[in-house]
Amino acid sequence: MKPYAYDLDERDIKRERQKARELRSSQWWKRRCAKGVCYYCGQPIPAGELTMDHIVPVARGGKTTKGNVVPACKTCNNKKKQLLPMEWETYLQSIREASD
Repeated sequence: MKPYAYDLDERDIKRERQKARELRSSQWWKRRCAKGVCYYCGQPIPAGELTMDHIVPVARGGKTTKGNVVPACKTCNNKKKQLLPMEWETYLQSIREASD
């Protein structure tokens, strides 16, 4: 069992992954990525290199909805892993302070 997994059934996880695949092919998502900016660090990133990140991770009860997914660079997405926004805030503060 994953360390953060809640009472999620494999079917629930598969369903959310399928929703994510569908959302990635939508015009809405393509427009979000076309801006070429990571939601977390604010750095310019080529649209094709942005990844979809769930703000509240699926493994922690998050859903694949327009309000819960954002384009993120691979660095931020990999560092965030399954953290909730409040847990992730410390890292984001360090990025913001470094760029000031």
